[in-house]
Amino acid sequence: MWADIEPIGRHRGTGGYRRFAWTGEDATLREWFSGEAADRGLDVIEDRAGNQWAWWGDPDADGPGVVLGSHLDSVPDGGAFDGPLGVVSAFAALDELRAKGFTPARPVAIANFGDEEGARFGVACAGSRIITGAMTADRARALTDASGISMAEAFSRAGRDPARVGADPEAVGRIGTFVELHVEQGRGLVDIGRAVAVGSSIWPHGRWRFDLPGEANHAGTTRLEDRADPMLAFAAVVLGARAAAVRHGVVATCGKVNVEPNGVNAIPSHVTGWLDARGADTEQVRAVVAEVADLVGEHGGTVAEESWTGSTAFAPALADRLAALLDDAPVLATGAGHDAGILAAAGVPTAMLFVRNPTGISHSPAEHAEEADCEAGVAALAQVLEELAR
Repeated sequence: MWADIEPIGRHRGTGGYRRFAWTGEDATLREWFSGEAADRGLDVIEDRAGNQWAWWGDPDADGPGVVLGSHLDSVPDGGAFDGPLGVVSAFAALDELRAKGFTPARPVAIANFGDEEGARFGVACAGSRIITGAMTADRARALTDASGISMAEAFSRAGRDPARVGADPEAVGRIGTFVELHVEQGRGLVDIGRAVAVGSSIWPHGRWRFDLPGEANHAGTTRLEDRADPMLAFAAVVLGARAAAVRHGVVATCGKVNVEPNGVNAIPSHVTGWLDARGADTEQVRAVVAEVADLVGEHGGTVAEESWTGSTAFAPALADRLAALLDDAPVLATGAGHDAGILAAAGVPTAMLFVRNPTGISHSPAEHAEEADCEAGVAALAQVLEELAR
């Protein structure tokens, strides 16, 4: 399976992946998912956000069921493991149990959540946010990509009806328990020498857009004292965000910027930047955002919140149960957002498994997991599925 999807969306120059929602690469991955499900006799359905569900059994008659899975999309030039490892491992865990002759007492599904990274339309976990009602259908349809194409247009171009987009309580109601396996996006497992961990919680995190006005002018003929250069304001905001994050013990990143008119010899007329802020303490994260907003305001700009996810704890009893099942696996929190967090916030019993990443790097081509650790993850996921579906 890994060999089949490895080349899809890979950029020859960077070695990273560009698998964005509702693009040709996304369609190819969706076809692969449907094909793997069909090979195993699973019934594939799409919900009102386009998320794919491959069911073994009938969740409407005999559910709710146990669902495994993750996502197949990527950030720009992302790594190979973030998302796909969870989907491939889910199919492999199912194969392992079937080879043992195991028959579940509950329906079982494998899920592929769409647009988890938010790389195209700006809101992470869009697929799970839509079906749980955490994001309204009107807002989702109106989101636009860098080319001005709306999510509604993207749905239409992909052969879906954008009018159908919206909360899907039937799809959510079919989930009795959701377990997402994911490559670790940090060094927790490296530092303690373990291959697999159980997730405890997700830090509060969000994204904010800030707009800084300026005045376009000639780079060679405009005196420095006559300039209204929003790039200087942007630089001040980036440095201010870093300083505020240090003071408050959280992390803050300004990793995306749009400049108009974006000419080498032109003073910009407008700069739009984005802030990503996360931390273990909600008040400290919000304090950083407030300081950044004040700084943006001092430069005549505005700030708009694009997404916010509060601190999300996975079911403690379920995490403890799985940790004990997996030979007292370590239990770790994470600063990365996941569809599992959106479902947990919506009241779905949810758990996560993390697989060691020896580089500690994620959202980069340097992201990695050793084959032996991936196999340990599959074995752990199979144990969990057998326990929860018996």
